Amino acid sequence: MPDQARVLIVDDHPVVRRGLRTMLDGEPWVAQVLEAASCAEAVAAVAHQQVTVVAMDIALPDGDGVRATAQILRHRPTIAVLMLTMADDDELVARALQAGARGYLLKDTDPDVVVDALRTVAGGGLVLGPGIRLPAATPPAGRALPAALPPPFDQLTPREQEILRHLAVGEGNAEIARRFGLSAKTVRNQVSAVFAKLGVSDRVQAALLARDAGIAAPADPSPLDR
Repeated sequence: MPDQARVLIVDDHPVVRRGLRTMLDGEPWVAQVLEAASCAEAVAAVAHQQVTVVAMDIALPDGDGVRATAQILRHRPTIAVLMLTMADDDELVARALQAGARGYLLKDTDPDVVVDALRTVAGGGLVLGPGIRLPAATPPAGRALPAALPPPFDQLTPREQEILRHLAVGEGNAEIARRFGLSAKTVRNQVSAVFAKLGVSDRVQAALLARDAGIAAPADPSPLDR
C-alpha cells in the first residue's frame, strides 16, 4: 500500500521497543517496524531503510536524541520524528522542534495516543502531549521555514511550502505523495490549499509564481554520514 509507513523505534530499553512494536504491528497504516537502541543505530537504519516516521528517545547510550534527529533530518528532511521521552522540559521541547521534530510526547502517555501521534506526524501534523507547551518563539518543524517569504507565500504552512517547491519543478501529485509519505488525497487537498492561498487556478500559474519568487525544490538528500 502506498500509504503505509515504515516506523523506526529508537529506544535503549528493549521492553519499550517491544511494547510499541506490538501496538504498531496491528496497524493497517504500518508496513514495517524497525528498531534501534542508540543514536548510531538510528542513523544507520535511516541510511539503509526507507523510514517514514521515527519514535525517538532523547536519553540514549551514545548521545542526545535531539542531535540525532537534527542529523537525520539534514539528510532525510521528509522523515517525521516524534520525540518519545521521560523528559518534561521546556528547553528540550524547544530544541526538539527547532531540530525539526514534529511531535513531543512523554513515555507515560497512553499507548493508543502514542500510536495515533505517530500516524499524525507521518501525515504532516504536529503533536504535543498533555502538558507539553509549544515554545512561543519556536515554529513547529522549523527546518521547513525560510527566514522570510514575500506575500502571498508567507501564508503557506511549512508543509505547503515544501509541496510548492516540488510542484514548481514539475512533480505530479503521485510523486509528491510518495516523496512525503502521504496519501494522494492528502496531497490533492494541500495543493488545492496552496492554489487558494496564492490566488491561482492551476499548477502552471503556481509554478511560475514560485519560480519568479526564487522558490525552488530542495536538493535531493545525500547519503547519511557514516
